[in-house]
Amino acid sequence: MSPTIAITGATDFIGGRIGERLLEAGYAVKALVRSSSSPKTTPHPSLHWIHGALEEPKSLQCLVEDVDAVIHCAGVVRGTTQQSFDTVNAAGVRRLARICAGRSPAPRFLLLSSLAAREPSISPYAASKRKGEQVVADLSERIRWTALRAPAVYGPGDRALLPLFQLMSRGVAPILGPNEARFSMLHVDDLAAAVLHWLASDCQRGIYELHDGRAGGYRWDDAVNTAEALRGKRVVRIPVSAFAMRRLASINVSLARLFGYAPMLTPGKVRELRHCDWVCDNRELSRAIGWKPQVPLEAGLRKMLDWTEE
Repeated sequence: MSPTIAITGATDFIGGRIGERLLEAGYAVKALVRSSSSPKTTPHPSLHWIHGALEEPKSLQCLVEDVDAVIHCAGVVRGTTQQSFDTVNAAGVRRLARICAGRSPAPRFLLLSSLAAREPSISPYAASKRKGEQVVADLSERIRWTALRAPAVYGPGDRALLPLFQLMSRGVAPILGPNEARFSMLHVDDLAAAVLHWLASDCQRGIYELHDGRAGGYRWDDAVNTAEALRGKRVVRIPVSAFAMRRLASINVSLARLFGYAPMLTPGKVRELRHCDWVCDNRELSRAIGWKPQVPLEAGLRKMLDWTEE
């Protein structure tokens, strides 16, 4: 009988790709979906949707019943207040992890965190992701847990980095950080592969970083140079000042309050974008689970840009 894996966030970009890879690998999958949503996926005999939410203990109990592992991908990336992030990224993790810890035997627990958790003071989002990690660490005696701190994740289906890459493919590159900033990147297929390696390994408690194999990360120029090589034409770099970004963020927050939407560009997000060190280190994770990235930035962007032009 195939192992059964529970997953949250399966209707989103990262969770959706991980769910697909789990099914391709022969796992049975139980996926949480809000009762008000209709999953836009092809039916699969090994996929069972559990209608509910992270705020509903009964649906979480149903989700984790008789599963071998739980992969928690769901999270909030938009908002203005600490509470707007903590409700899901900390309290939601706590609720799900405690339910797992209460089962016998308790399923293994994988938390998809963020590299932002390394700098919790930089933004409400980053603080909420660190709190989520602490939640599972506090349950170490009761569950076998792992947290993966991913950098900027991209690939087909992405909606966060897609507009930036589309602009580059058209010859324009907004430079949103300082020249000395360095950052790691990761294709969603490499992240999904890391999850499969984790399932096949005995990796238990710990927090690990991962990236696409480029030690030392990228500068903004590196990313634009890659886009130029793929495009075969020059890409115009347009530096965006910290003042302009903060001003746009302030306006966006005011509009969000007026019209009632959760904004992406906020003062906290500006601090994240302009932070000088978002570089990951793969070595500990590779030793723990035997995973190595396979999709370098040029190959990943080629796939993504081809996809955007379909």
